[in-house]
Amino acid sequence: MTPQQIHELLVETFKDSIESANLESLEPHIQVKSAAIADVCRFLKSDHRLQMTHLNNLCGVDYLDPKTGVGRVEVVYHMQSYPLRHRICIKAALPRLGDGPNGLPTCPTVSNVWDVANWHEREAFDLVGVHFEGHPKLTRILCDEGWEGHPLRKDYIFPTHYQGVRAN
Repeated sequence: MTPQQIHELLVETFKDSIESANLESLEPHIQVKSAAIADVCRFLKSDHRLQMTHLNNLCGVDYLDPKTGVGRVEVVYHMQSYPLRHRICIKAALPRLGDGPNGLPTCPTVSNVWDVANWHEREAFDLVGVHFEGHPKLTRILCDEGWEGHPLRKDYIFPTHYQGVRAN
């Protein structure tokens, strides 16, 4: 299936949950409302026409305009079908400040769709500060449990010391 065909199928199936698409870029992607991301991903994996059984990557990206302080966080899902030899990128935009713990943006987990998402979501939580609702064990994976903040956020201020040791 082409990215255009995948987009058409998602629009047909999820109507109001598909926000936009850029299918002409080097990495074609479809923007999905965050509340629907788990259902869309489950469909992408299980539908016989799609069979997106492999999640290549899931990451968080912080977009912040330093002049205005306005921005968003996106969760980006790269997936593919080995049997059908097609792939697509799905994105879910979140507000930078959300209703998760400590004001983190919240997105439903897809760890129950692809097992590997468990680790990817923990990394996005740790580094970008996305709270994945329903995740079985959303804990830090790269930074120490006592680390404050999320190092890949644009407004992150790197500490000068950590546990009594100079950090920079």
